[in-house]
Amino acid sequence: MPDARFLLVRLGSLGDIVHALPAAAGLRETFSSARIDWAVDPKWTRLLEGNPDLTEVIPFDRRSAGGIAGAIRKLRDAKYTCAIDFQALYKSALISFASGAPQRVGFQSSYARERFAALLYTDCLNPRGAHKVEHNLTLVEHVGARIAAPRFPLAIHAEDEERVAHELSAHGLNEYFVLNPGGGWRSKCWPAERYGELHRKLAERYGWRGVVAFGPGEEMIARSVIESAGKAPPAALALGLGPLLVLLQRAKFVVSADTGPLHLAAALCTPVIGLYGPTDPARNGPYSADDVVVRNLRASETTYGRGASYSPAMLSIAVDQVIEAIEQRLGLHA
Repeated sequence: MPDARFLLVRLGSLGDIVHALPAAAGLRETFSSARIDWAVDPKWTRLLEGNPDLTEVIPFDRRSAGGIAGAIRKLRDAKYTCAIDFQALYKSALISFASGAPQRVGFQSSYARERFAALLYTDCLNPRGAHKVEHNLTLVEHVGARIAAPRFPLAIHAEDEERVAHELSAHGLNEYFVLNPGGGWRSKCWPAERYGELHRKLAERYGWRGVVAFGPGEEMIARSVIESAGKAPPAALALGLGPLLVLLQRAKFVVSADTGPLHLAAALCTPVIGLYGPTDPARNGPYSADDVVVRNLRASETTYGRGASYSPAMLSIAVDQVIEAIEQRLGLHA
């Protein structure tokens, strides 16, 4: 494809951006000299910094009319030959359309979360495969990308390594595991008190100590984990995205529900134990076949419901089930 110029659109969120990284890698492996830019919400630009598959990361700030107009001018000046929308929402489809790219590739209406977004694409596709990574690869394969083993390039910065090393040292930690109790929807989270009980039992059985990773607005959740852990509580670290990458990469393993840090840990090849209820792990689970999912829900009950309280499916997961899954993932079973 001579003079190929691709615009990739995936504004957020953390896990969804991670799941689109192999698609960008596939384009770069096939079109080595192409321009490949990625439009993303400014909140998530750190996730794409230093990505060798991208020519430029374009922050698309939708908080002001001036920011939107400036970003669109930048997109149009690039004269993209193809825009690929991984998000399938009106806002992402409109960005693809506004870029002026003559070819606009996205998911067909039956798959898109906002079905009429598909009206703004020139090429509408039904995704292949089960997992979101495979769905995203469908779009770039349509424009000629040849996919080998999926890659998840994530840049680790020296200053972030220093920050995490300092934090761990301050808490007397060298080897550790990570508990990630937060998440966008309460209905797909596991109760904080059970994370605390899990930490207590792992400390008693193996002498391990963990770290609670939490983001803005999740301070109470982290406190509940610590209070429920008893005499050997985990450390609690509130870290930005760069240091979080380091923390997850160095961890012995990560326990998390279906949320961004789980997918980030999986992309970093850290052992993951995923706790799943209303979301389907075949579609949204850790991508590595080595990782272990704990789920009691029947597949027919998958709802993706964004509830404000813990779902019965997540409440059905027992602490001892999670310990067994950890032992399985780490090969501790006799």
